[in-house]
Amino acid sequence: MKPSPHSHLKFKIAVSGAAETDHCAPDALEKAKELGREVVRHKAILVNGATTGFPYWAAIGAKEENGFTIGLSPAATEKEHIERYKLPVDYMDMIVYTGFNYSGRNLLLTRSADAVIIGCGRMGTLNEFTIAFEDQKPIGVLIGTGGTAEIIQEIVEKSHRGPGKIVYEPDPKTLLDKIIELIRKEKVVEI
Repeated sequence: MKPSPHSHLKFKIAVSGAAETDHCAPDALEKAKELGREVVRHKAILVNGATTGFPYWAAIGAKEENGFTIGLSPAATEKEHIERYKLPVDYMDMIVYTGFNYSGRNLLLTRSADAVIIGCGRMGTLNEFTIAFEDQKPIGVLIGTGGTAEIIQEIVEKSHRGPGKIVYEPDPKTLLDKIIELIRKEKVVEI
């Protein structure tokens, strides 16, 4: 086995989490920023739902490290993104306007990434997690941030579908180290 012939491509790490963060742990947004910084330090591209809250703060951290960020919007146009969905356009280098509302956007977001990292979240974050789980993607859960990040391990255990390719970790750097290792294992091709 050897590395993929496309090993020059940067890994795409999706950051999933709550747009509304009142229920998150007090340090969740700072951890989101550090997560974004670590994505860039690991020479990857941050992908998110072009939204507010936890994913937004991860994008801020990525941009502080001069990284590249891609947002996938539920809206069909920039105008709809801003006016109907009330979503930001800053801290993004590129926004893909999917026009598929939240559920379609969630599917495209997780499918476009090499791995998905879950932070403090709600139902939409859980939706992105289950898509990534069903697709057998590497998943990182930043525990200690609140919301769905704190119940995913129990959901997986009670679902009787195996452990998945999931890393549970409270430290953003350690989480990224482990996720990159999982992605690299996925990228090895049989010869």
